[in-house]
Amino acid sequence: MKKLKTLVIFAVFVIFMFIAYIIFGQFFEPRVYNFMVKNFVAYNKGSDGIVLVVIDENSISRYRWPWSREKYAKIFNYLGNYTSAKMIGFDAVLTTNDNPVKDKQFFDTVNNIDNFIGGFRPMSGKYADEHVGKAYDKKFQEKYQIPIEVKTKAPRFEIFKSLSMYPDGYFNSLEKNGSVWVLPNQVDNCIKDMPQLVYYKGQYYPSLALRMYMYLNKVKKLTLTSSNLIIDGEDDIKLPVHKRYGQIFNYLHFYKNYKNSDYTHKTYSAIDIIDSMDDIKAGRKPKIDPKAFDNKIVFVGANAKAAGLSEDTFATPMQAKHPGVDIQATSLDNLIHNQPMRSISEGQNFILTVLLIIATFIVVSNFSLLQGLLILSLMIVGYIFLAILSYKLNFAVPVITPIALQLVTMIFGYSRKFIVEARNKEKIKDAMGKYISQDIMQNVVNNIDNVKLGGKKANVTVLFADIRGFTSMSEKLEPDEISVILNEYFTALEPIISRYNGVINKFIGDAIMAIFGEPIQDKDHAVNAVKCADAMLKKVQELQKKWLEEGKPKIEIGVGINTGEAFVGNIGSEKRLEYTVIGDMVNLASRIESYNKVYKTQFLISSFTYQYVRGIADVIKISEVKIRGKEKKMNIYEVLRLT
Repeated sequence: MKKLKTLVIFAVFVIFMFIAYIIFGQFFEPRVYNFMVKNFVAYNKGSDGIVLVVIDENSISRYRWPWSREKYAKIFNYLGNYTSAKMIGFDAVLTTNDNPVKDKQFFDTVNNIDNFIGGFRPMSGKYADEHVGKAYDKKFQEKYQIPIEVKTKAPRFEIFKSLSMYPDGYFNSLEKNGSVWVLPNQVDNCIKDMPQLVYYKGQYYPSLALRMYMYLNKVKKLTLTSSNLIIDGEDDIKLPVHKRYGQIFNYLHFYKNYKNSDYTHKTYSAIDIIDSMDDIKAGRKPKIDPKAFDNKIVFVGANAKAAGLSEDTFATPMQAKHPGVDIQATSLDNLIHNQPMRSISEGQNFILTVLLIIATFIVVSNFSLLQGLLILSLMIVGYIFLAILSYKLNFAVPVITPIALQLVTMIFGYSRKFIVEARNKEKIKDAMGKYISQDIMQNVVNNIDNVKLGGKKANVTVLFADIRGFTSMSEKLEPDEISVILNEYFTALEPIISRYNGVINKFIGDAIMAIFGEPIQDKDHAVNAVKCADAMLKKVQELQKKWLEEGKPKIEIGVGINTGEAFVGNIGSEKRLEYTVIGDMVNLASRIESYNKVYKTQFLISSFTYQYVRGIADVIKISEVKIRGKEKKMNIYEVLRLT
């Protein structure tokens, strides 16, 4: 049974930890990641070696959208033939033909630029014509596939069913391309990572940024392992990657915005480039000096709202609307400087979490709640400091999830600890209550910090009850028989004493000593003591009938009660205490009880007690008793009945 309870408790703990992990790991952690990246990673700007040419609001306000391919031809003619740009990346996907003459002008321009990289997009929907699609896939694979050695398992499922199809003229002109597909995080719809390789029908294809890097660094081979993309070129890179939807992603190292703009790299308006090309053709000084692009990597993309042109922006840790072309530039910037955002692995995350949970359990097991909260607070502060330092070093670690799991562990641990301690406390009380009064035990528990030698003077009532002729009866019975009778006798009288707010101080052989008024506060302690004695005598009468039927000897008891001031508290030694009442009034109560033998009575009280009960008790005067230390004698009375 104990093992089953332990298993149930453990199962509940695991369930709560799993729920906490889902809530914090899946919903809160991505947002904390954004905060950490924005505040502790993006401390430097993007490289000056990468610039953007953007079809912005100013551009489409001049030339109404959609643009003819003639405009594209001017942009790329300027960049490809009049500047010394290192590389030109086109962050756009062309899928349709337009004006044949202007299309050819654009396609020929692309064909004549050796360092031009176009974009393509894998699609989730199927080809309208499967036959045409299969033929296009074959041509696409033959022309654009890259050498890659795969040392990991293939994706369990494939999310792409087709490719954005180029017009024939563009396909024939475009020698190199890369994917411009991105996938935001599902929780906060935020771009955190870049799909550097996309998987389509058994083949992997590079992103636009990766394809441009491969060209710049003469990369001949890629090697994909379970955790890294090894880029074998002039500058070898081991890029940490992870799988998402069967595609290969790496976390991006974002940069701070460039001179209060929406971009992290220097930006030129596409209309200024078109004007500059027109200036050159007309023999005028160009608006933008072509030398501005010398030895630069150029990304061309759109970011404007217009009919037929969607605003190419995504939420990132940096801003709510981060231009897509700048995200591509950021990815390439990471590759060039070999500074991608690295991340703790799932296995490392598991080990870290387990260690923190174990540490928390150690704290819970060895320290009080306040001490545990202090230590845990220090642990949390220390972990947050290390997390910040880690992010500054471009290494992402989970922040909120381990802390949440620590708190859950602590709450669970201390809750269980308090429950167990409470149960043990009750078990101890129940066990000790068999040796001392439950009321005294409760008094000790309530004043646990003040248990010490000493006490106070208090007005109390003391009751003694003794079995008549017990010694002679004991000589006639076996010890086990005597034990049965006494146990039944004490068991029957104990609840009666408790009912009247009395506390059994001790069992003295066959005698009972009970206190009224302390430790249970009762202003009517004398009255209740007398009522208790009356009920005890009636209970003994019931027991006599039962014992006679069982062939057991008949017993009689005598009760003596006295009321007065006495010392109440703890006596004994520092290591062993006894809660009791001492004083002359206690001795007098014992003497009064003993007079029952002399006067053949059962129930005697002192005159001190009679003062409190004269209204409820019929009595007769029995005798006068000399009180120690006093000249005047005291009357004792037999209680005949209660009214």
